[in-house]
Amino acid sequence: MRVLTVRAALLGTAAVAALSTTPATAQPNAAPTDTQTSNNAQTQAQAATGSDQAILVTARRRTELLLNVPIAVSAYSGEQLDRQGALTITDVAKTTPNVTLKVSRGTNSTLTPFIRGVGQQDPVAGFEQGVGVYVDDVYLNRPQAAVLDIYDVDRIEVLRGPQGTLYGRNTIGGAVKFVTKRIPADGTHISMRTNIGTHHQADFIVSASTPITKGVLFGVAGARLSNDGFGKNLTTGISNYNKNILAGRASLELIPSDRIFFRLTGDYIMDDSNPRGGHRFYPNFCTVPTATFSCVASLPVLSNVYDTQGGLTDPTQKVRAGGVALHAEADITDWLKFRSISAYRKDVGYTPIDFDATPFVDVDVPAIYRNRQTSQEFQLVVDGPKIQGVAGVYYLDARAFDEFDVRLYTALPTALPGLTSSTLGSVHTKTWAAFGDFTYNFSQQWALSLGGRWTNDQRTAYILAQTRFLGGQPGLGGSNGFGIGTVLPPSLAGTTTNFNGTRTDKAFTPRASINFKPTPDHNLYISYSRGFKGGGFDPRGKGINAPSQSYQDIYNFITFKPEKVDSYEFGWKAALLDHRLQLATAIFDAEYHDVQVPGSSPCTTSGLANFCGVTTNAGKARMRGVEIETNARLAQDVATPGDRLSFAGSLGYLDGKYLSFITNLPVPGAVPARSVPTDVAAHRKLQNTPKWTLSGTMDYSTPLSSGHLDANTTVAYRSASQQFEISTPFLDQPGYALWDANIIWRSAGNRYEFGLHAKNITNKKYVTGGYNFMASDPLTGALIINPVTGLPTPALGKTGVATQFYGDPRQVFLSAAVNF
Repeated sequence: MRVLTVRAALLGTAAVAALSTTPATAQPNAAPTDTQTSNNAQTQAQAATGSDQAILVTARRRTELLLNVPIAVSAYSGEQLDRQGALTITDVAKTTPNVTLKVSRGTNSTLTPFIRGVGQQDPVAGFEQGVGVYVDDVYLNRPQAAVLDIYDVDRIEVLRGPQGTLYGRNTIGGAVKFVTKRIPADGTHISMRTNIGTHHQADFIVSASTPITKGVLFGVAGARLSNDGFGKNLTTGISNYNKNILAGRASLELIPSDRIFFRLTGDYIMDDSNPRGGHRFYPNFCTVPTATFSCVASLPVLSNVYDTQGGLTDPTQKVRAGGVALHAEADITDWLKFRSISAYRKDVGYTPIDFDATPFVDVDVPAIYRNRQTSQEFQLVVDGPKIQGVAGVYYLDARAFDEFDVRLYTALPTALPGLTSSTLGSVHTKTWAAFGDFTYNFSQQWALSLGGRWTNDQRTAYILAQTRFLGGQPGLGGSNGFGIGTVLPPSLAGTTTNFNGTRTDKAFTPRASINFKPTPDHNLYISYSRGFKGGGFDPRGKGINAPSQSYQDIYNFITFKPEKVDSYEFGWKAALLDHRLQLATAIFDAEYHDVQVPGSSPCTTSGLANFCGVTTNAGKARMRGVEIETNARLAQDVATPGDRLSFAGSLGYLDGKYLSFITNLPVPGAVPARSVPTDVAAHRKLQNTPKWTLSGTMDYSTPLSSGHLDANTTVAYRSASQQFEISTPFLDQPGYALWDANIIWRSAGNRYEFGLHAKNITNKKYVTGGYNFMASDPLTGALIINPVTGLPTPALGKTGVATQFYGDPRQVFLSAAVNF
């Protein structure tokens, strides 16, 4: 019986094959661990087309049979991603139920992930993701540079539901694991690949590896990824939605014996893509010039949704990111393994975000993001005859620094230019945790798993917010002298926040499950798990608007509490019809407490229009849903000997709703003005969470011309969803479907490969994000319409901010590869 190691797979969509007719038992060295995973392309190809193999997984950070794992997981092998024409990590969301992975608004490489209704899309320091992203088991603390390009990839894994016990903080929605290739030990290997396609796509990828001496292996991979964009900035003349990336990875593996293993890896990316500009939904609202500001121009809505007219060009757009990691493993005994993961990562991004997408200086946001982190994890992995499990400790020291301006046109009492709301935020995070998760097998049919994690999460924040004359902070085009960039005098509230504070949150996140296997081909499980995300400080909060200027009132005004999720799940996994049909289902109920809702809105500070953070622990939400993943071997040896027709499908249903959503609403007509806490749950919805996610993939493979031909086509559907908790008509996306198709021929032994790929064949235009600063009803969120013009009323700036960002249009490209 051949064994395929597919880490963290719960029958994972089209990448997972049938289970073997004979059950297997995971042995201490039966398969590679998290850091020791084989990369056998032929085996992966067999898995992708549905051959008969047992599947081992490491979803619980130890090697187990797929049928034994009480977790909902999808996995995509590198070969499967190649066959599907996947270009970035966001592509796996198409065929994974109840998962959203997308590029954040106004960026090229910042990731917005949501799983089962949990996530968050604000990338500024102070806010943490609700879905953990891992590169070779190293947690990425910030979302910047997390839209990972797919090259030199062994697999991508998506774990759904809280993973707080084994994966820790900020995995309350789930986790996404990006796993790079191991170095083959059987000699020197060289691989070259290129993709050439529409929009002047030109990708070139090269990898090479070789044994240096016995037990010492070295590998390197590099990628040049580019296209000319899908649109154009009509103001600056540069391309929009383009790609200009140079990236590389290197690894050194030391294997002094069959019981000891070291792997040192490093990666770096240089992203010089142009700023990503948005598409205005309305014409320019600024029609009356003043003595100090003229924005009168005919700016009709552009016909091409990928075109923009933003004029902000500073700072120069660029992203630099990279890191190093050392993985070490040692078999202490036949049943006990020691594992260490040490890592350091750093990134910096400079980005000009033109919120209003006009040539005028109005709601322009130049920004700088700087992040660095050091982490260390130690594990002991137990694999005995009755007990299997892992225990360990984890430490993270991370710093996130943001510097950004919001350049506004504001009518002042005197003939002064517009104002800039400047913010500098620095957040230092120190987290440590101790965890354990163990399974006891009462018999071949019954097993009980118990686990828990204790986390101590400390954050120290420094926030400085000031109102300046147009021009901003010295690092963003301003100056320290009088004039442009100068802080306003105290009488005009020049400093709106000057805050330094620390908070420490502690949490215990348990996990428990019971497995029952009536036969070797069926597994029923019930599980409970809790996820935790620490509290923090809103870097955009304006301390001057606190109830008083006492430190405690400002602290309470800016901080927000932790949130947690308690999830209950029932699952069934089965191999049916002589293993021609594999099925994985999960029914879940998640109770979401103290939901963190970060946001920003127009505000007033000392009588001046400004830009403020509005972050609340809204209350409570509930998510209930169903997930089904299936793989079916429909036919084989139909047209030619050795051919096969298979189908892979996924279905996700999620009924999510707020049970309470407390916010402060103004009391109409109150003098003086005041607000009261109000439950607005009836008017709020979970953001970025469609009720239905479905996909279907038909795959036909056949021997052809001394090689193998594979043709597949996928249709993926997502029902309507909102970008924010409040409905925004021009940003909310109705239901839509995307259609992809691929055809690939490989020679015998996989020496040569040629492919044709088409993505979004119908050229569907769909909104993935945007900005809204239009006046709206604070209760319902309905836009306030000007009765004269019949259009909404700008709430911040004069031009009006109603800006959309879109998913990729139709792309067609040829691929070619050669392997030595």
